[in-house]
Amino acid sequence: MHSIADEADAAGEARLTRAAWLALAAALVAFHLGLIFSGLVPNLVSRPLHMAFILPWALVYGATGWRLATGALLAAAGVAGSIWIAWNADALADQYGYLEGSFQIWLAFVLLAVVLEAARRAIGWPLPLVALAALLYAFFGHLVPGEFGHAGIPLRSFLGTMVIAEGGLWGSLTAVSVSVVAIFVIFGAVLNAGEAGQGFMNLAAAAAGRLRGGAAKVSVLSSALFGSISGSASANVASTGAVTLPTMVRLGYPKQLAAAVEAVASSGGQIMPPLMGAGAFVMVELTGVPYTQIVIAASLPALLYFWAVWVGIDAYATRHDLRGLAPEDRPEARDVVVTSLFFVVPFVVLLLGMFTFGYTPQYAASLAILAAAVLLLTGADLRIDLRRTGARIAEALLTAARQVAMIAAIILCASIVIGVLGATGLGVKITSVILEGSGGMLWASLLLTALACLVLGMEVPTTAAYVISVSVAGPALIELGLAPLQAHLFVFWFALLSTITPPVCGAVFIASGMVGENWLRVAATAMALGVGLYLIPLAMIAQPALIAPGETPLAAALAFALTGAGLAAISFALIARAAVALRLVLGLSGAALLFLPALL
Repeated sequence: MHSIADEADAAGEARLTRAAWLALAAALVAFHLGLIFSGLVPNLVSRPLHMAFILPWALVYGATGWRLATGALLAAAGVAGSIWIAWNADALADQYGYLEGSFQIWLAFVLLAVVLEAARRAIGWPLPLVALAALLYAFFGHLVPGEFGHAGIPLRSFLGTMVIAEGGLWGSLTAVSVSVVAIFVIFGAVLNAGEAGQGFMNLAAAAAGRLRGGAAKVSVLSSALFGSISGSASANVASTGAVTLPTMVRLGYPKQLAAAVEAVASSGGQIMPPLMGAGAFVMVELTGVPYTQIVIAASLPALLYFWAVWVGIDAYATRHDLRGLAPEDRPEARDVVVTSLFFVVPFVVLLLGMFTFGYTPQYAASLAILAAAVLLLTGADLRIDLRRTGARIAEALLTAARQVAMIAAIILCASIVIGVLGATGLGVKITSVILEGSGGMLWASLLLTALACLVLGMEVPTTAAYVISVSVAGPALIELGLAPLQAHLFVFWFALLSTITPPVCGAVFIASGMVGENWLRVAATAMALGVGLYLIPLAMIAQPALIAPGETPLAAALAFALTGAGLAAISFALIARAAVALRLVLGLSGAALLFLPALL
């Protein structure tokens, strides 16, 4: 039997542990913000230290028992190795990517193993297995006969490239994680710790709550707004779905429809500017295209995606009684205005910084973080409550640290794959296979790439699936005539397929579990509602003006109108209760509007 003293000791230990994690989270946030404000820091210092900060969160946080013991051991080894590299950055730069002595070889193996395990604990086996297979290919690929073998790479040279040069763990992808992704994740965490999330919901409810299918349309709008900063379809479902799903079910919406609406809308948050999860910033690094140009190019397709979902909800209203929100369930005008300010003010600071003052996205985001942090002092009641503020700051710090660590673990693991592709020439060989398999035909290559994105994305997060897919398929698509940004947006969109497409569809699994519905029924409905996810990337190829509103605004407007009309027709053909002949005509007409420009 536990005594009161034992319980007090346990409570004290828990508070001490939480305080330690909060201190570590504060240090992580301060480090990443400090990099933005302090000027240039050598890459071989900032990137290893980034890894050192995230390893305890990826390997130790939340672990118990044997998992805690092994995680602590691996984290200690990884942190020590990362700090050693940062401390000796100048000397290591003089080695030009060639390891010296057995200590450095063992250090390289330890760091690679720690990254693989951190990614495994963060997202499961698939991506680490891909990275492990890539490493085995680098070590033993010279034994592979035929064109897929390589000439062999000296061990010290290959491992040096991976761990003491900027071609592996500390490559361009990690640079994005350090300087941009981490900052915007912190921004999202600070926003969500305050009233911004409620502001999204209130604004959506006020805008769409009274319409036919209003509860579902509130889910679409709130998920688009929230998803643009969350960077995760699953997190989006769990957060906005906690409000929208019970509301839809209470109003009599079929459970499979309610769950499908939330899964589809939440998936679209990752393609919604200005943030697009982490994808926009990774795309900047891989394409060399300025961030603002990527955001502008991605805007019209993202709007079309949510337009297709909106039309699909109206089509379902022909089959079900989809009522709007009751007046008592709609927020008052005061609440809408006040809570909206909690995300409007930081977003205005962000956009003014980027577009008016010409700051870099990460510097503008840092200023927006400061604005959002000040707003944590108050709430919808407009009272300053320091106890509430303290709880919100703690929540923001812990959320930011966990999410930065998860994304960094993914990116570091994906960097292993990219490093091997570059060191061995495997990427070029896979590109040649795609070109040969498609017979040099663009549309055949696009379909092969889409299939690869679906398979790879089944258990790999969108950003990682995009990076790996575009690394092997992107050059082939560009060689067949696509502009680099066109190819990258195509792959990025199809990397999202697995969020709603069986057999592995994470957003569908979560949404169906929250309403207690069979996931296959939810997936079937989600695929019909989310038809834009399958067709809009193809429309980007058929109508290139769709992603060039800055250069050709009139052509972009025409492409937008044609694609929007085509998607509406196809959505009604798939969903609405109507005669088969009418649905067939609508479907064919919609397809013609989408793809006819490519044939003319």
